[in-house]
Amino acid sequence: MHARVEEIPVSRLRVSGFSVSLDGYGAGPTQSREDPLGRGGESLHEWLIPTHTFQSVHGGGTGATGLDDEYAARSMAGLGAWIMGRNMFGPHRGAWSDLSWKGWWGENPPYHTPVFVLTHHARAPIAMQGGTEFRFVTDGIHSALAQARAAAHGKDIRLGGGVSTIRQYLEAKLVDEVHLALSPVFLGSGEHLFAGLDLGQLGYHVTEHAASKAATHVVLTRRG
Repeated sequence: MHARVEEIPVSRLRVSGFSVSLDGYGAGPTQSREDPLGRGGESLHEWLIPTHTFQSVHGGGTGATGLDDEYAARSMAGLGAWIMGRNMFGPHRGAWSDLSWKGWWGENPPYHTPVFVLTHHARAPIAMQGGTEFRFVTDGIHSALAQARAAAHGKDIRLGGGVSTIRQYLEAKLVDEVHLALSPVFLGSGEHLFAGLDLGQLGYHVTEHAASKAATHVVLTRRG
């Protein structure tokens, strides 16, 4: 009699709660340390900031419930790892000249899992409070995904951004689910999420949509 081996489910890679303007920009122009989302970029997140999910972590208040909070809560549920680009981790480029920089989020970032940061420049892992550990990946998006899957132990992996990182994973057909929050603003310029991407040809189709006063939430799922 053979012992039954329990299979660990394969982690899904998902984009969750990613805010986009009506003209398709996921960040404004002229991003900097003082303005990490670029000019006008903060307006993309006006649906998120008042929610209970956001305020309970960042704002110290109770926050609002309702549709936007339901999507915000879903975006943080069931995660075993994160992947992000270096542009999301910090404003620095090139070799790591400032090793004191440990991200935008203080000593206790909101991730509480391993976070795999795509970069061209090696750096030792950074262990933070609350279970977050930033691990720096220099050998590309497929390696980062493989490492994230090993760390997630069957839980989902959230692809945090920025825009360039999400585009790379979409083009490679590696993202299983995409939740976009379409904010009712125009940015005019910045980092465009959709330019040159044929999402239908890549296999993505709309499986869910709902609107609040602050955003229209659209969920895309990849066939196959």
